[in-house]
Amino acid sequence: MPLTSALRKRREEIVREHMESENRHELDVTMATFDHPRYELIATGAVHDGEEEVGRYFDETRAAFPDQRNKLIAMHHADEAVICEFWLLGTHLGPYRGLPPTGRAFKCRMTALFLFEQDRLVCERVYFDSNTILRQLGIAHDPLTLTGRVATVLNHPLTVSRAVLRQLTRR
Repeated sequence: MPLTSALRKRREEIVREHMESENRHELDVTMATFDHPRYELIATGAVHDGEEEVGRYFDETRAAFPDQRNKLIAMHHADEAVICEFWLLGTHLGPYRGLPPTGRAFKCRMTALFLFEQDRLVCERVYFDSNTILRQLGIAHDPLTLTGRVATVLNHPLTVSRAVLRQLTRR
């Protein structure tokens, strides 16, 4: 079925309500925007499929980042998706996957594909650079800085040693 202006408008309404309800932390409203709730986080490989898994994902991330919110930059339409560029912002105020809160804020530019079957939202597939967030939270370091290079050597001595040996044997 071709993307009519009515279908495009309906999809945009769904995506806007989805994103705005995430900002209000109204999980029930966000869930209702889906035909079947599903988040795919490409940077981490995590897939949260179904209301129970998505609910746990929301609880975990909102406990760690109670002020988490998005700011829409641009919205684009495709035959089977609405593509959004947005800023995701938050402050690490609660534990996250065993990591104690750092108290630091992050701001990361992201892209989400809101996948549709006609006017039914079936998946939000999010693309982002997780290292951007980790660096801002003070958990990771830019590998091009001295601190980042030292951290890389200390955290990965075998990998770095092998790389140095390969370089030396090529000469």
